[in-house]
Amino acid sequence: MSLGYRYVGPPDIAARARHEPAGRAIRSGADFLSWYAGADHRDPLFTYVVTVDGVLRVAPRRSEHVACAAGADVLAAGEIGFAADGRVVEVTNQSTGYCPDPSCWPAVAAALDAAGLTHPGGFTSEFVFRHCPSCGHLNLIKDDDYTCAICGAALA
Repeated sequence: MSLGYRYVGPPDIAARARHEPAGRAIRSGADFLSWYAGADHRDPLFTYVVTVDGVLRVAPRRSEHVACAAGADVLAAGEIGFAADGRVVEVTNQSTGYCPDPSCWPAVAAALDAAGLTHPGGFTSEFVFRHCPSCGHLNLIKDDDYTCAICGAALA
């Protein structure tokens, strides 16, 4: 399991996030049902993080992960979709602010299990991110091509 991820996105987003509400903590089925009843369902996906103490936090999809996490480090971050009964129907590690590795799944599973939410047993879509050591560009790795899309440098 990952030891955690620091926010690595743009500093101006982190600064704005300090003034946004943190995501809603989901520690139980009752927490989920209360939150879900008032959530905006026009977009079926939501932003989530798993805090360093293992708690699932959710926010509207257009929220920044760093805001959902109240600026703190996280064990995992991405997007998540639910059925009305609390089943997780989609979950990813897609967060360009934290760039979590797919190996963060155990933290997600533990937070979902602790909240009593059924999940698919793994990410429904996995993403691998790398920052270029030469130009600093954030790259989404596709087809196992570890080459920077901007400058062509090799990515570790």
